[in-house]
Amino acid sequence: MADPVVASHLSLVLKAPPTISSPSHSLPQQHSKPMASSLNSAASLRLFVSSSSSSSSAAARLCLRSTSLSFSSSLKSLAFSPLSRHKRGSAVSMSSTGGFSSVASPKCAASDPDQLKSAREDIKELLKSKFCHPILVRLGWHDAGTYNKNIEEWPRRGGANGSLRFEVELKHAANAGLVNALNLIQHIKDKYSGVTYADLFQLASATAIEEAGGPKIPMKYGRVDVSGPNECPEEGRLPAAGPPSPADHLREVFYRMGLNDKEIVALSGAHTLGRSRPERSGWGKPETKYTKDGPGAPGGQSWTVQWLKFDNSYFKDIKAKRDEDLLVLPTDAVLFEDPSFKVYAEKYAEDQETFFKDYAEAHAKLSNLGAKFNPPEGIVLDDGAAP
Repeated sequence: MADPVVASHLSLVLKAPPTISSPSHSLPQQHSKPMASSLNSAASLRLFVSSSSSSSSAAARLCLRSTSLSFSSSLKSLAFSPLSRHKRGSAVSMSSTGGFSSVASPKCAASDPDQLKSAREDIKELLKSKFCHPILVRLGWHDAGTYNKNIEEWPRRGGANGSLRFEVELKHAANAGLVNALNLIQHIKDKYSGVTYADLFQLASATAIEEAGGPKIPMKYGRVDVSGPNECPEEGRLPAAGPPSPADHLREVFYRMGLNDKEIVALSGAHTLGRSRPERSGWGKPETKYTKDGPGAPGGQSWTVQWLKFDNSYFKDIKAKRDEDLLVLPTDAVLFEDPSFKVYAEKYAEDQETFFKDYAEAHAKLSNLGAKFNPPEGIVLDDGAAP
């Protein structure tokens, strides 16, 4: 399987269905395609159970711990059982032979704080060896980015609920290649059965931002997982890269999530990570001087020179328009063309500290969209770092 590092940050759409060997994706250049808003996040997240939630959190942890052994065993048996493929309420994973199998979700939805902390350390090790920061950021963004604030009912409203683990949603055009992200972290989910998929996706996304040098994001956990593929959102809720009217399109999609112009621009800054490949999306060059040597599988075109470093260079490079080896999509260029967007884009190009602050707040908001928490107030991990 090709190294997943090539996955672009904001969902770049593939014309072909996702394949295991093609973790990266990008957007077609001449047609409006669903674009994965890799709405990402950062991390060294503080994890502690607040005093007001101690009783409910303790109950959740007790429930999770009492089931972790039995669920871990059932997970392994289901993952390789040919009969499990058609079970309702199962999640897609890859067997050792490369075929799809299904994994049942645990009944106790709240995540265990200690297991969350351990999972975060495992994610850090994964990032060091696989350089998969962009695709993990995108995984969290795409699970959360389906939220519709006009729908009150959970999980029909979409959002951060772990539904992206199901094959029916992984096959959405905007999610092309994200099966590779799921496969990268499935062993962590298997190891920590007391962590929900919804939490794991957001934890991976936030940790990837932080490990790439980005801001610490004020995350909370305890997201409840949907139970089956029948609870996945319909296709078409994620943004496109080349719509006829980029500014109007961005507002239509992100306003539906309850986000504003400042948050749209701040979140767009996560494009500082990743690259796109024309053979999969129609966007970008096959190779540039910045991507020909990897890391990971070489090739593609990045938005920034150091495309595994999270900083404000995305805004600086778009504004400068000096380097033809750097990618600028219509939805990138419009940030300096639309009067309202331009106010924030100009500010972020000049002031990285302000960008980091606004990005962290926007990422945290995105990661909570549509989520149902158990306990209701969520779980905060306290590792002694400043938010």
